[in-house]
Formats: sequence, C-alpha cells, structure tokens
Amino acid sequence: MPSSEALWYVGEGRAELRPADLPPCVPGYVRVAARTSGISRGTERLVFRGRVPASEHTRMRCPHQAGDFSFPVKYGYALVGAVTDGPADLVGQHVFLLHPHQREVCVPTSDVHLLPADVPPRRAALAANMETALNVIWDSGAGPADRILIVGGGVLGLLIAGILAQLPGADVTVTDPDTARKAVVQKLGSHFALPKAAPTDRDVVIHTSSTAEGLATALAAAGTEATVVEASWYGDTNVSAPLGEAFHSRRLKLISSQVGVVAASRRARWSHARRMAAALGLLRDARFDALITGEIAFADAPRDLAKVFADGAPGLMTVLRYT
Repeated sequence: MPSSEALWYVGEGRAELRPADLPPCVPGYVRVAARTSGISRGTERLVFRGRVPASEHTRMRCPHQAGDFSFPVKYGYALVGAVTDGPADLVGQHVFLLHPHQREVCVPTSDVHLLPADVPPRRAALAANMETALNVIWDSGAGPADRILIVGGGVLGLLIAGILAQLPGADVTVTDPDTARKAVVQKLGSHFALPKAAPTDRDVVIHTSSTAEGLATALAAAGTEATVVEASWYGDTNVSAPLGEAFHSRRLKLISSQVGVVAASRRARWSHARRMAAALGLLRDARFDALITGEIAFADAPRDLAKVFADGAPGLMTVLRYT
C-alpha cells in the first residue's frame, strides 16, 4: 500500500512525523498531493498542549483525524493540494479539504472543494477560518450602518473585520493590545484601537481574543440591548465574565458561535458544501494575504511548532509548505 507522512501531536508540546498508509484510489475517491496547510493558533494550540477537555473529545474530532485526545493524535483541518488521481475533471486542479497535516491523502471526492481559479493555494489555507468568520457574522446579525467592535486582532477577528468593513455605512473597529496589528487592520478597511481606547455604545460586538480581559472589554463596549458574540474557545480554561454592574440594566445579549453548526438564520438552506464554497469565494480578496505571516517546511514542523504556539508569538497565520 502506498505510504504518505503525517504530523502527529504525541505529547504536551511535542510533535513528530509518522508514516500514513494510503488506500487505493478507487472510483469515488481522489488522491491529493498537499501544497500547503494552515496552522490554527487557537484550537490547534490547545491540541498541542493537551488542553482539550474530556467533555469535548468527541465533538472536537476533525474529519480524517486519527488517534484520540489528548495524545497521540493526528489533527488539523486546513489542507490545500493538487488532485493527482481521480475524476478526469479534477486531476490537476487545486482543492481545499478538512484534513490533518499530511503529504498525500486519499479521500472521498465529496470531501474536496475546488478552489476558484483566482484564489492561490497559499491563501486558500485560510478557508476553514473564513468559514468560521462567516458563521460568526451570521450569528451576530450585523448589518449596514451598524457600529461594530471586534475584540481581538487574530486571524479570525481580522477575517471578520475584512468582511464587515465592506458593509455599506458600517463603522468597524478592531481592538487589540498589539499595535503591530494596526497596519493590517487599516489595510482591511477598519479602524484600530487599543483596548483602553475601544469605542463604546456599539450595536454589535464580536469577541475573538480568548482572554477574560477581552471578554470584559467586549461587554463594556456594547450599547443598550446590543449583541455580544463570543467566538473564542477556551478549551479547559474557566473564564470569569463581568455580568454585574450594568449588564442586566443594559439588557445585553451574550451568545456563542460555533463553526460546527450553521447559524440558525441560515441552517435550513445552507449545507456545509455551500458554506465552504462561499468561504473560498470570499478569499478572492487579495487583502487577506496579509494574514499569512509565517511559513515553515513540513519536514521542520516537529522542531518549529513550539515557536508558533508559544504565548505571545508574533505574527498571524503560519502555514506548512510541502513542496
């Protein structure tokens, strides 16, 4: 049986490359040679550190995952590659699929999503994050002319900002303690503010920073009867939320958003395939290239991932390069 190579998380803060068997490419399947894959600094950092709570071990499983949480586990969900075997109309095409980091894969044809011709493979590594961003926006109910605050200038927050900044009349601000994010925020058409200077009385607030301080900033910035969307995932960490003072008198609405379930406002009409196609279409925008700030060779991943996942590590999305 042909063999590939996959990245496994094998212990707290440790990863290694292991052989991966490939099944024959029978009808209904495609073989894909990886070109790049995206590393999530949020969810994947928690996996790398063994911080996935036991209650979420089943729900957190990604497509084609092998092993179990905490370790060893083959994990990841943002692979882009070229089809090398399968239906004639797909061979040679670039596709995105939800799959762990692996040099070559063989999956059902229904698992792959064709990249638009004007979306380069490197940018397409953002597709899973863009799918999440789209769902968060649907959950938020944000519309034209709204005053919107996004707390957290990571990849997810910036994708959300890039989309919402194009709403007619919308006033979009991203707040983050890292002033290095200011240039990217402005390139995406949004305003930048440090947390202490974050605007208040917002119609919609979206929290993506995964910190208690960020959640407090989000709640403080919401206007009366506004919606605060909690898009962070904290793993096994308990977070304090300031629900005293004026939280009730302002009748704030605090809601969760989770990519695994399509927002209720779209659920009856939007399949996963439709949502992924929409995410890839949104990535036609070359502004989002600014969100990919690092690249490491797949062979070097076991050595270099600790730097990517370190607290306070600079940059945004890091991708693995396979060729």
